[in-house]
Amino acid sequence: MLLSLALILIIGFSLSGIFHKIHIPGLLAMIITGIVLGPQVLNLISQDILAISGDLREIAFIVILLRAGLSLDLKDLKMVGRPAILMSFVSATLEIGAITALGHFLFHIPLLESAIMGTVVAAVSPAVIIPRMNKLMESGHGSERRVPHLVMASASIDGVYVIVLFTAFMEMYGKGQFDARQLLDVPISIILGLLIGAAVGFLMVKVFEKLHFRDTIKVLIILSVAFLLFTLEDWLEPYVPVSGLLAVLALGMMTLRTQPPMAKRLLGKFSKLWVGTEILLFVLVGASVDIRSITNVGLVSVLIIAAAMAVRFSGVLLSLLGTPLSAKERLYCAISFLPKATVQAAVGAIPLAAGVASGNTILSIAVLAIMITAPIGAVAMDAACNPLLIRQGTEV
Repeated sequence: MLLSLALILIIGFSLSGIFHKIHIPGLLAMIITGIVLGPQVLNLISQDILAISGDLREIAFIVILLRAGLSLDLKDLKMVGRPAILMSFVSATLEIGAITALGHFLFHIPLLESAIMGTVVAAVSPAVIIPRMNKLMESGHGSERRVPHLVMASASIDGVYVIVLFTAFMEMYGKGQFDARQLLDVPISIILGLLIGAAVGFLMVKVFEKLHFRDTIKVLIILSVAFLLFTLEDWLEPYVPVSGLLAVLALGMMTLRTQPPMAKRLLGKFSKLWVGTEILLFVLVGASVDIRSITNVGLVSVLIIAAAMAVRFSGVLLSLLGTPLSAKERLYCAISFLPKATVQAAVGAIPLAAGVASGNTILSIAVLAIMITAPIGAVAMDAACNPLLIRQGTEV
């Protein structure tokens, strides 16, 4: 196991650094590292690590949710308001619908499995988007109409919305049938998850105010509580639907709302923690990929991903109709919603592990979506920044 971890870290970080030098997201290097070191090629990753890869992905997923919660300020969300909500829900729903229809038609898989594929592929990537939005806020690009805030807020909501739908569809699959009535559980699980997470977050902040811990200890405590909240969904499933992932998100949001200085310090700690969890997440996703499956679904998958990008692009533009944003700013928002990576890596292998018949196909498309859209989206955002966004204090 130690040799495997050494190879993952050394090769993953080295290759990632090379990719960054040529302005390609380093997460692609991590996926390639996983494919090369994985059982399909060199078989140098220990079976002990592969056996707990699902648990490691869940830990990475929880870190993602906590970082999103600690950075998602409700004040910013209120300021960007309706456009952020529409950008996240409308564009994501249209993309899921398009992938579901195309997957069912082109791959001849059942509608429910195709819907699962739609939710796996649809979410945009905070890992690619948020760092670039932070740079825009620092440089003043698009700040007059809060374009970076709009994109950050809507991207966070988008990911949560898609993951909630993914969870609902997976539950339906587990019960053996598509039951539209189960969709009624979604709003209940969302509300209860947010309420429970917010309550726990409020209590935790009060404890931290009374008992002084080092920030590192606070991070470990928050992680432990987040693990409990994440498993709360399974504990309460026989009685009431609760979204554990939204509870974790609300925990972070409540911390930011009640203690902003502490939340910002903790966000810095979680950002450092993400450096290690990120490489494990993307390398293990690469190791899970069946190369033969990618070959089999290749061209058709590319067509589905291209169609999904076009629908997502159009959905964002549709959501921004009637807003004070200029045509160039709307175009930049649409470009910002192209890259996919984090959510696909976190949930892409879950259908396969759960025994979904088309699990290999879903995982293959998820990996292809990352490898196609992440570099295209990242390069496009960087290139379009100056021509499309006004920098504060400059003339058009």
